[in-house]
Amino acid sequence: MKTSHLLCRAAACALVAAAVPFAVPVAVAQQADAPEPASVAELVSAIDIPYQEFTLDNGLRVIVHTDRKAPIVALSVWYDVGSKHEPEGETGFAHLFEHLMFNGSENAPGDFFAPLREVGATDLNGTTSFDRTNYFETVPRPALEKALYLESDRMGYLLGAVTQDVLDEQRGVVQNEKRQGDNNPYGLAWYKIMEGVFGPDNPYGHNVIGSMADLDAASLETVKNWFRSHYGPNNAVLVLAGDIDAAEARPLVEKYFGAIPRGPKSELPEVTARPMTQTVKETMTDHVAATRIYRIWQIPGVNDPDSVPLQVAGGVLGGLSSSRLDNILVRQEKLAVSVQAGADSMAQAGTFDIIINVRPGVDPALVEKRLDEIIADYLANGPTADEVQRYATSTVASQLESLESVGGFGGKAVTLAEGALYSNDPGFYAKQLEALAATTPEMAQAAAQKWLGQPYYQLVISPGDREAYAESEQADRSAEPDATETPAAEQEATVKRDPMPDVGQLSDLDFPDVTRTTLSNGVEVIYAHRDAVPVTQIALSFDAGMVADPADALGTQSLMLSVMDEGTDDMDSIQLAEAKERLGASISLGASADRTTATLSTPSPNLTASVDLFSDIVRNPAFAPEEVERLRNQLLASISQELTNPQGIAMRALPPLVYGSASPYAKLGAGRGDPAAVAALSRDDLVAFHDAWVRPDKAKVFVVSDRPLSEIVSALEAGFGNWTATGDAGVKDFSAAAVQSTPHILLVNRPDSPQSVILGGQLTSLSAQGELLPVLTANDVLGGDFLSRINMDLREAKHWSYGAYGIFRRYENSVPYMIVAPVQADKTGESIASLQQDVTSFLSTKGITPEEFDLTIKGNIRELSGAFETSDSVLGAMQSNDLFGRPDDYYDTIAQKYRALSREELDAAAREALDPDNFVWVVVGDAETVRPQLDSLGLPVEVISAEEVAGEKPAAE
Repeated sequence: MKTSHLLCRAAACALVAAAVPFAVPVAVAQQADAPEPASVAELVSAIDIPYQEFTLDNGLRVIVHTDRKAPIVALSVWYDVGSKHEPEGETGFAHLFEHLMFNGSENAPGDFFAPLREVGATDLNGTTSFDRTNYFETVPRPALEKALYLESDRMGYLLGAVTQDVLDEQRGVVQNEKRQGDNNPYGLAWYKIMEGVFGPDNPYGHNVIGSMADLDAASLETVKNWFRSHYGPNNAVLVLAGDIDAAEARPLVEKYFGAIPRGPKSELPEVTARPMTQTVKETMTDHVAATRIYRIWQIPGVNDPDSVPLQVAGGVLGGLSSSRLDNILVRQEKLAVSVQAGADSMAQAGTFDIIINVRPGVDPALVEKRLDEIIADYLANGPTADEVQRYATSTVASQLESLESVGGFGGKAVTLAEGALYSNDPGFYAKQLEALAATTPEMAQAAAQKWLGQPYYQLVISPGDREAYAESEQADRSAEPDATETPAAEQEATVKRDPMPDVGQLSDLDFPDVTRTTLSNGVEVIYAHRDAVPVTQIALSFDAGMVADPADALGTQSLMLSVMDEGTDDMDSIQLAEAKERLGASISLGASADRTTATLSTPSPNLTASVDLFSDIVRNPAFAPEEVERLRNQLLASISQELTNPQGIAMRALPPLVYGSASPYAKLGAGRGDPAAVAALSRDDLVAFHDAWVRPDKAKVFVVSDRPLSEIVSALEAGFGNWTATGDAGVKDFSAAAVQSTPHILLVNRPDSPQSVILGGQLTSLSAQGELLPVLTANDVLGGDFLSRINMDLREAKHWSYGAYGIFRRYENSVPYMIVAPVQADKTGESIASLQQDVTSFLSTKGITPEEFDLTIKGNIRELSGAFETSDSVLGAMQSNDLFGRPDDYYDTIAQKYRALSREELDAAAREALDPDNFVWVVVGDAETVRPQLDSLGLPVEVISAEEVAGEKPAAE
């Protein structure tokens, strides 16, 4: 949706082709004596974040929450400055400064990520919204003082480190972040929407990322003045959550932050939420596969009494799986392939958003007409009590799970900081939960009538050419003055502080004990106990995966999994969605390369009923013919969307080049499926695939829960214990060897792209079941970490990319290597040359330095406690250990394994695994701009269209 939160750090996870939803078969009836679901009030009572707070003399507000479950502490610093504070001509400054504050400070020069990488920080990032800028990291308790030193140094002693070179570097990174967002389908929508809803003069009327023109015009002194005006301690909230209490925290915070002088207080801009005076409808075209309708109302901010009732009204209208809009437009009338609606309340204002992807072939005017009628009926009659209760239960269950984490994007530190900054109350979350539990249908209806019965802004984006826009143009900086021209008198005076503190002694990770048992039908259960939150997570894993898809019917599994979650023998699609919502249960179905997985997350008080429902979905999918047709149309629309997305196109194009056509892993290039094959699938095809692959003799159950193993086994036994396999099981055939194509560049033409997506890939001889720790650790230096050679070159040194990385894709029977680099279009050829040089030098004359080795080993060991803080991370590790044949206590011993590594061993492992001259490359970009840049690279270049990636004939010129 709108870019209300922009991240500074490049994502370190691989781009993957759109994965199919998870699914599984079943054949057991729900127990008649299943207990009633836990009430909303009962779930709300389980959410408690006790805290203490104090304020320093300089105005810094400090909030401390104690959570001793792990030896880690989350730091979250929130500054009262966001894009709403930006005056005309300085749009994007808040977000730009978020980036600048990661580039070192006067007493901690260099990249901010380096010292935090060394101490083992996890959940490390920064974001900017309309209302605030925040920085957060979770560190081992013995590293807390070092983290406090770093945060205080960039709060109080930053400007001496902000030079013209640093400004130019981060300006370039931000502009590539902007290009990366703009390059996506519908990527220009929210620029028009925010201005259309609020008007250009409203503080919320421009996008957080700002305009290229304002970013280009930002001078060094203007940027520094921005910092002086907003980043003082009296304009900030510091939250510490984890293995610490207020008595321990206060002297440390005083020590590191106490000497920072007060600064100006951010002035809250004048914003009064009010409906638009008249409805405005606009249209635009873009390189999209389906028409999308945005309908947006202005609503009040988070502190308004209408805020929570509007959240409820939005959830019932278009947020729940069983929402009014989903049931009518998607399920019943089949006018749309997807719809969402909800209230997005910011600090002083908000938007109520309805977004509809129109089904191809349907007249958008008809969808608009039906939307008008549905909204009119909803305002006239309101939601039912059951709808309100289902929304409240689902919302509280989701929040309960998210608060297992002390930090990160949505943990306890964030919750307390947001309440303090927006509502002057760290405990505001509790008031919101109480309001949610108390909201009646009448309250939700009244709020909806008040705000949705008003004029709105509507934008319809239809398939067509993207209009030229100034934001895509490159700035000419040739005439800018050099940083050395700044007079010495204007340079910031550096304040010298005591040296940065060292990290204390850390204990090795104590990974949860894992217990294995079996159900009466022989299905293995792998269990770990975690009791931080009353939530149970279950992953039912089948030995199938995307490689199991029929080679002549790619997309069979995608469609099967989609239909499985839309009805059982006893419940239709709507009844099934409602049943999940009443329990607060999240059930998903999907596939990785080698496994097909059904997952359940549920409040533990609802364990028995949730497992019953989970079992019904897995064992007894109805595959109702009408649902098969509906989900087929949705899948075909999703595939079309995938082929307009540059990342989706690239991820389809690379696997056939790396594996050849015979290897099962070449199927990864099918994305969500072959459109021709999906169009031809029958219900019988789906049933046959389900019977062959979703069956107990291919299943293992992984569980992390606060409930004892005996209770887990009892629930699983009732749901799955009598499940028996019938018919022949599916068989994977890996007898055909993978054959990589010769090195060349495949250029997929995507006109008008401001960025190019570059993928590089090659096969390796590595075995996934072998000990890959040396080569994976070596890759942390080459491409796997934010500080890696690849990312620091393209992002930080050259600022041609928002983020680039390299990764070993560890599949069960193959370990390819992949480079991912979205870059600005005019630097595509140079970027590939730089990547080639980075890899070549790393594998030859410039191996891992002693400094890189020390940083990587220390960081990897120290981050372990934070990396496995949550049940979700433990569940993932348990599945990985099983897939790759590792012992259940593998992570208990990994710190010792890291300490035993040597720099020479890492270099040797990387050089044995990779050949710098054996990469095949995929580029998705504007061929007119990009092709001339590729001819000098010495590799053959093949140019194709996006349609040809999907096996279709190119569109006629």
